Amino acid sequence: MRRRSIALVILLVTAGLFAQGPRPLRPGFNLFSREQDIQLGREAAAEIEKQVTVVNDPELESYVRRIGKKLASTPEAAGFPYSFKIVHDKTINAFALPGGPTYLHTGLLEAADNEAQVAGVMAHEIAHVALRHGTNQLSKANLIQLPALLAVWAAERKGSLWGQVAQLGVGLGANSVLLKYSRDAERDADLLGTRIMARAGYDPVEMARFFEKLEASGGPRALQFFSSHPNPGNRVKAVQAELQYLPAGPYTKGDPQEFQSIKRRVAALPEPPKRKKAPPSQP
Repeated sequence: MRRRSIALVILLVTAGLFAQGPRPLRPGFNLFSREQDIQLGREAAAEIEKQVTVVNDPELESYVRRIGKKLASTPEAAGFPYSFKIVHDKTINAFALPGGPTYLHTGLLEAADNEAQVAGVMAHEIAHVALRHGTNQLSKANLIQLPALLAVWAAERKGSLWGQVAQLGVGLGANSVLLKYSRDAERDADLLGTRIMARAGYDPVEMARFFEKLEASGGPRALQFFSSHPNPGNRVKAVQAELQYLPAGPYTKGDPQEFQSIKRRVAALPEPPKRKKAPPSQP
């Protein structure tokens, strides 16, 4: 009798856990409107592109845009006007600005094993945009100054919103509040990114495998990546736990032959002009 009672308790607890479903993920506190996220990101992107070399290669651009469009069309991406560009930089990195401008480094494309791993990093960045992590952090860091600044800007509708925000000392470098997130934000971007990948048809485990691969490899390129993408804790286990709530496969890792062709094309790019500054590290 006692064994049956214990088994019943375990069954009820397990059923309760499954009934809870996936953890809700929603944007947090924010002084910015959705429209202001979009404008701020667009203006900040114009500033970033003065500092970096954006790859001008129709085939590579089309490839990244195709992946991005597939991911951005999922409901979890929240309908922001995403754009996707490649930065000519050998470091392994990616970053996204409020409202949707998303950038991948050539080093990331070279380091990935398959298209699904690239899609995983892009889905992670899209999740930061959808959850509005950049302006959430900016709002919390400038709780006193921002309301008056945004009220004046909204009333006058003149000048650059990024210019107003920059007056608060916000930059676009490695430690920018817009581009470097907490472990909690990284965890949420992992989970939402996993859901975005699955909805788009990519194998969601590949995102965690790519992060795990970088962590195992060590070295300066991996360390730079994790300086802006702090590990929230065992990513592979977290993604695998999320799988029970995701649509059943089959999932894809992409066309391996096409991906190898893309990697060769990236490797053959000419060196970028020396006059360009190093891009910001994020996200």
